[in-house]
Amino acid sequence: MADYPRSMDMLRRLVSMDTTSRNSNLELIDFVRDHLDQFGIASELVPDATAKKANLYATIGPSDRPGICLSGHTDVVPVDGQDWSTDPWTITEKDGLLHGRGTCDMKGFVAVALTWVEAFARGNLKTPVHLLLSYDEEVGCLGVRGALAKLKNAPIKPKGVIIGEPTEMRVTTAHKGKKSVRCHVHGHECHSSLTPKGVNAIEYAAEVITYLKSMGRRFASEGPFDHAYDVPWSTVHTGIVQGGTALNIVPKDCRFDFEFRYLPSVDPEALYDDVRAFAQTLVPEMKAVTPDAGFTWSDISAFPGLDTPENAEIVVLAKALAQANATVKVAFGTEAGLIQEAGMPAIVCGPGSIEQAHKPNEFVAISQLAQCEAFMDRLLARLKA
Repeated sequence: MADYPRSMDMLRRLVSMDTTSRNSNLELIDFVRDHLDQFGIASELVPDATAKKANLYATIGPSDRPGICLSGHTDVVPVDGQDWSTDPWTITEKDGLLHGRGTCDMKGFVAVALTWVEAFARGNLKTPVHLLLSYDEEVGCLGVRGALAKLKNAPIKPKGVIIGEPTEMRVTTAHKGKKSVRCHVHGHECHSSLTPKGVNAIEYAAEVITYLKSMGRRFASEGPFDHAYDVPWSTVHTGIVQGGTALNIVPKDCRFDFEFRYLPSVDPEALYDDVRAFAQTLVPEMKAVTPDAGFTWSDISAFPGLDTPENAEIVVLAKALAQANATVKVAFGTEAGLIQEAGMPAIVCGPGSIEQAHKPNEFVAISQLAQCEAFMDRLLARLKA
């Protein structure tokens, strides 16, 4: 159809590759490398320890000066247990929406960027375009760290980065950070009729979880606040609890996972110290029964928040490319905070809505891809000037 975006064929190809985070992404990375090779563009792969996954970095245009980086992750979340009405690995168009896993988060943006490679390569650019594709973003922004470690000390690195996560093409200058933790409560097992002789790991876990809930309530009522966010305070969430073997056994073990989604101005380590300090007040009572009782803590994943000044060059550029007068802040996290920490100013701007991400029948609107393609045309014109 004439109304289909120019990036449609590329998006079909990318969606057809099952790059769920548990899988290798090398099929997609090799495809991108071959695509760049067609236009004489060299790319560098930064593999993981298993050599089954890799980041890709490439520069289009002059290599002796910093340019604008288009960045995105190649992995997607699982479709397991979701009620899809179409094949998630084949794009299905209905009523102007393109359904398929990753169409929104975030192969739509990657497809547009790759479709514009030819125009960038033949555009006699005065300022280069860099491409950065990562892996394992969906499991804690893990993969991009290897690429950033190399870029951080590179003689030439991007002067600004556009991460194409779904923001409905709104220029996003800030997002929350995340810290997720697993707590293992060590109790003491006994028959439930002798409850005082045991240490109930589930009950002590419940006390800490209740304290976490009280922290969340406090943040909601007392702040700090930033009303530019849809949820304008830091949040606390317990998502997994596992413990116990039978009702007539005082449970020896309980594990629970929780997270902080915090405003960039908030110190996550202070939040973590707070909950651990509360748990420590319970330990003497536990150890009065057995010296082995207590808590152990382990980090699951973490990434920093993003907070880019409104007057930053990349913000001014992105607003011009998106033809936007305003910027937004979002609650969900991206690789942008890590990129900013590596010394590259960043914003988030891409097609689709986060409301569709990770859901069955995920989709991106054709109109959103059209906006992204217009954004890319304006970028091309800017870099040629």
